[in-house]
Amino acid sequence: MNIPNFGDFADPGAVATVAVAAEQAGWDAVFVWDHVVHLKQLRRPFGDPWMLLTAAAVATSRIKLGTLVTPVARRRPHQLARQVSTLDNLTGGRVILGTGLGAPVDDEFGSFGEPTDPVVLAEMLDEGLYLLDRYWSGDTVTHRGQHFTADEVALLPTPVQRPRVPVWVAGYWPNKRPMRRAARWDGVVPLFKSARHGFTPPVDEVRDLVEYVDSQRDPGPFDVVVGGMSPADPAKARDVIGPLADAGATWWDERRQQDELITDLDPVLRRVEQGPPRL
Repeated sequence: MNIPNFGDFADPGAVATVAVAAEQAGWDAVFVWDHVVHLKQLRRPFGDPWMLLTAAAVATSRIKLGTLVTPVARRRPHQLARQVSTLDNLTGGRVILGTGLGAPVDDEFGSFGEPTDPVVLAEMLDEGLYLLDRYWSGDTVTHRGQHFTADEVALLPTPVQRPRVPVWVAGYWPNKRPMRRAARWDGVVPLFKSARHGFTPPVDEVRDLVEYVDSQRDPGPFDVVVGGMSPADPAKARDVIGPLADAGATWWDERRQQDELITDLDPVLRRVEQGPPRL
């Protein structure tokens, strides 16, 4: 299940409620967005994603928890490394970190005097991901980079998961550069120019993406995360998800279309309680 970190879901209790219901209904994970204002003119309440996930963590025992997605360029890598590692230890190794450039850039970055140049943000994302991996090793890190510095520091404890917490990288397909970035990590969360948030992507585009990412990475486990609003009817859901799985998708991310109900707890909770789609 994929939920925003604003509206009703600014409340840690609401996120914990969704997580408990999701675990009981057989879902595999709950992911929250990572925004500070999103569209600032709307003046909505927001919750810090790591505090929201902590509330979900202490209320559950099985499901995975993570962000979709955290803009690494908007965070200090050492602080993010510590937050993720702490949550991974709290959950016994149930965290997945979804990452990306972040948007909308003017609201989320420019409002606070942060860089808005997409080239600079991409540089900060790549350097930040490199540092996260180094910090999570537990080794002493010295780094003099273009955007970040570390001077003989070791961040302990390390995450429970080894060699690291899984890192998924988001980007728009058919843009190739973010797909090449994702290929260096543990999974890809593609957005599609042909399918807005909450709409199922075309199967042929998913297949093309999977083939391209596979050509850019070393053999081994790798996740491909696609999503939308699946039908509650099991047979209809299989008709939607089966072809995507055949095309190479490994995770279905249940996400509402961006309408006025996306921030409301009740419709999300009803869908959670109906249970996940199954092949």
